[in-house]
Order: sequence, then structure tokens, then C-alpha cells
Amino acid sequence: MFLPELLNLSEDISTFLPPREIINLTIMNFRLIPAISATIALCAPLSAQKFDNLAQTPPMGWNSWNIFHVNIDEQKIMAMADIIVATGMKDAGYEYLVVDDGWEAMSRDEEGNLVPDPAKFPRGMKIVADYVHSKGLKFGIHNCAGNKTCNGMPGGRGHEYQDARLYASWGVDYLKYDWCEHGTADARETYKTMRDALHAAGRPCVFSLCEWGENKPWLWARDTGHLWRTTGDIRACRTCTGEWDMGWEIILEKQADLAPYAGPGRWNDPDMLEVGNGLPENEARAHFSLWCMLAAPLMAGNDLRTMTPQTLKILTNREAIAIDQDVLGRQGTRFANQPGHQTWIKELANGRWAICYYNSTTETGQFVATWENMYFMDRSKTYAIRDIWAAKDLGTTATAASVEFDIPPADVVLLVLTPTK
Repeated sequence: MFLPELLNLSEDISTFLPPREIINLTIMNFRLIPAISATIALCAPLSAQKFDNLAQTPPMGWNSWNIFHVNIDEQKIMAMADIIVATGMKDAGYEYLVVDDGWEAMSRDEEGNLVPDPAKFPRGMKIVADYVHSKGLKFGIHNCAGNKTCNGMPGGRGHEYQDARLYASWGVDYLKYDWCEHGTADARETYKTMRDALHAAGRPCVFSLCEWGENKPWLWARDTGHLWRTTGDIRACRTCTGEWDMGWEIILEKQADLAPYAGPGRWNDPDMLEVGNGLPENEARAHFSLWCMLAAPLMAGNDLRTMTPQTLKILTNREAIAIDQDVLGRQGTRFANQPGHQTWIKELANGRWAICYYNSTTETGQFVATWENMYFMDRSKTYAIRDIWAAKDLGTTATAASVEFDIPPADVVLLVLTPTK
């Protein structure tokens, strides 16, 4: 019998029990409360929790959706795994290879199991996962909390525990869970169900909620998933919009107030990277820098087979990535927002700070970094100044009261300030 039922029992039978018996029953109920509460406290974590100690820094990897959409197959995925290793992306931190929507057949089998599309993945998904693992990478997959995925493949609703066991048998390390065809389902309860299913399956798995921010998951999902989308999909542009997607600068604006909700094991996700998908080099550099300032998951989404040296240089800049992956786990905040000129700051471990100056105009602009205005820093200390993209040391905050930068349109200057003593 559940606790509420016990507490209400005396009221339910008051019409036919004598007053003395009602009093005795009520006393008995309240004596039972500590024991019942203790039992609930002991049992709840066994069936209702996410995997701890995963995604202690924002996940990094590659996802198939931005460039391939549903046009994926075994050969493409294995080729991406090869290139992640060969180009040094793995060594730079790109760990997860995630197969997005489009891998499934259009219906489940007779036992209700998901089936890989036999034309795209004729040997099944375990073969693919094993290959990815053989490269020292981790394997991720996509499904949906609704009846169908966004492209009409079978969704997970009503099959959560069955699907989780299947994913575990394949060796899935990361699940991106979408929100199409969800009908009147409650987002919190629906995602909790999949969280519990993954945990019951027993294989540690990063759980990525792709709920598009519709129900403000940053307010409730920290105990459900390891990351959650905050907006609709990203597009390979800066300020354009579509029916469901938008440019990266528009997404950036929607992150300005979300820093308090992020931290190790719980990240705001402004969606995947569009670096290498047609953005001009300056915009790609700005996009990547600002995602690093946001402590965003860094999921590349370009065709690695045709990647230019400039794209690879941006994606594998170790100093920029170190800002994103900093162990303190703080999401950056917007410190100043003048017309066309934005300043973002991010606290780092060991008393360091990252500062990103972003020129969102169409003309070159002058930015002045005046150290006495940086009240968030310890003014009793001197800081060494490092320009990340120039790979150049700029002296210290004691050398000059300020430093000026001429920043081209839609570009950034990214600095790290380190205490010298």
C-alpha cells in the first residue's frame, strides 16, 4: 500500500469504524511513516537515476545529421571513425561518434525490436559499434521519445526498456533522444522513463535530451540527462532562420541567461557545430569560440572526408578546446552587450579567465580591453594575456592599462588570462 493511501485510510473508513478505532488507526499510520519513507528513499535510487560520473566535461564528438541527414550507411560511418583518428580529432578530444536519425528500418520486427535498415546497415549496428570502439572511440545512436522519429522511423514510446536493452547489447555509449511525434506526452516523465530504462539495462550511457527547449529542460533535467537541447535546430548560417531551425548567432542569444543551470554532468546544449558546412572562416571561428565559451558540447557535423585545413585547424585548436573542457565546468556569461559588440567571460580553473570579444557587425570594429573594468578578476593579481587564435602572448595586465583590438566583421578575439603570482 502506498504512503498516501495509508495516510487517508482512516478518512476512507470513518463512516463505519468507532471513534476509538479511528484514533488508534491514525496513530498507527503516523508510526509507519518513518519506516515507509526510509524504504522509499532506499528503493528510489535503484530504479530512478542517470549514470553518474559521465560527461564531467561537455561531450565532444561527431554527429551525422548536419551534413548527411538520413543519407547514412555503414561505409560512411566507418569512414568517419577512421578520419577522426587519422586527422588528430580523437587526440584533440572528439570521443563520440553518433549516428543520428535515418539508421532504422521503417518498422520493428515481430518481437517489437528496432531493426537497422538492411540496405544501409546490412550487417547490423553492433558491427558498426564494434568498429568504432576498435578505433578507441565511443558509439552513439539516435531515437525519439515519440511514436516515430522526425523522419518517420519507429520511435521509442512504449518500448523504452526493450530499446535500452538492445542498445546495451550493441555497445551504445551515447543516446540522443528526440521529441517528434510525442502527442500529449509529458516531457519530464517521458524522458525519465528512458533514463530509468538505460540505467536498468546496465551499460553506462550518456543521455542527450533533444527536446528543443520547449519545456525549459534546464529547470528540471539535471537529474534526468547529461545534456539537453535549449533551442530548435541549428543552420549553417549566422542570422538566417527557417521553420524549425536558426543561425548560430540567434541560438547564442538564447543562451545568455542559462549559465546557472550548467555544470559537470549537466550541460546546456545549443546544438551541434556547423564549422565546415559552408560558413566563412571568420564566422566558423567565432561560432566555435563562442560554443567553447558556453561550455557547450562540441559535436562536429561536417563531412570529414572533404574537410579543409582551415576547418580542421578550427576544430582542433587545443587552446580553444581547453576553454570548453575546463574542469571547473562553468558556462560563460555575457559581460557586456553594446550594439554590435559583445564581451563574453568564462571562469576557468586555477584562477584563470577566458574572455571573448565578438564583433557582430558587418564592419571592422575596435575593441578596448580595459583591465580595471574587469571587476570579476582579482585586481590584486597580475595576469598573463594569451591570444588564442593568434597563438601569441600579449604580455601582462601590468604592462598596459588596456589593450586594443581591431576585429573583422563576424569575428572574435579569444583571450585567456592566467595569474602570474
